[in-house]
Amino acid sequence: MSRARIDLHTHTTASDGTTPPEVLVREAAEAGLDAIALTDHDTVAGWDRAADALPPGLSLVRGAEISCARNGISLHLLAYLFDPTSTPLMDRMTELRESRVRRAEQMVRMLVADGVPVSWEQVRELADGTVGRPHVAQALVESGVVSSVAEAFTPEWIGSHGRYWGHRLEIDVVEMIGLVRDAGGVTVFAHPGAAARGRVVGDAVIADMAAAGLAGLEVDHPDHPPETRARLRGLAAQHSLLVTGASDFHGRNKTVRLGEHLTSSDVFEELLSGASGSVVL
Repeated sequence: MSRARIDLHTHTTASDGTTPPEVLVREAAEAGLDAIALTDHDTVAGWDRAADALPPGLSLVRGAEISCARNGISLHLLAYLFDPTSTPLMDRMTELRESRVRRAEQMVRMLVADGVPVSWEQVRELADGTVGRPHVAQALVESGVVSSVAEAFTPEWIGSHGRYWGHRLEIDVVEMIGLVRDAGGVTVFAHPGAAARGRVVGDAVIADMAAAGLAGLEVDHPDHPPETRARLRGLAAQHSLLVTGASDFHGRNKTVRLGEHLTSSDVFEELLSGASGSVVL
């Protein structure tokens, strides 16, 4: 398996991607991938649809990208192969999804109050799964207010702490690492150096996460320039963390291609060895 092509971060219409789960696995196989992780935001709703459509020769790692925070800074945790019947973990993920919906509603109310031609009904129709901020962005594009989703995610609109920004529940990342671990899963810090998205946590937070049981850092990511990747590799070595790579594929919402960045087979096997909550399909 030394030459396997493994992409451990993808999204579908179950959260904020534009590709249905059953289509994602087909496209992953067509892209020459050997394994793919389905990591929709705060949900496992796409798992069964992806599994039922899994093409021969493609392995499916069931996971989620979970919204967390530390010191007032938002960050995301990739959780893999946890038990989806773990009540403590699933209850927290439900709270996160409900908070996403409330935030989207708040954003729409603020936009409508300023005369922006969007509606809650429009946003809901754009979401196949849980409504979130990207669906508000899509509504702004659909209404001709902005030219792209990227433009919507700016301070003028619904970018981080921007004019129409809405707050949501943020669970401490150390608490979430523990919940995933107790559910038999393993965790990787998603795009830890993506400074273009907003504030990023310092090295001390990564040390705290490692001490709590974090398994790895997502180093090879589209939002990480070469110098950031080099720094993160050093941090991973310092804290005995695995180094992963992935596309963070969202379909049409981004220009990133499936398999644009990959995880090595050796790292993949180490991640699997640390999980007991579910198995690779």
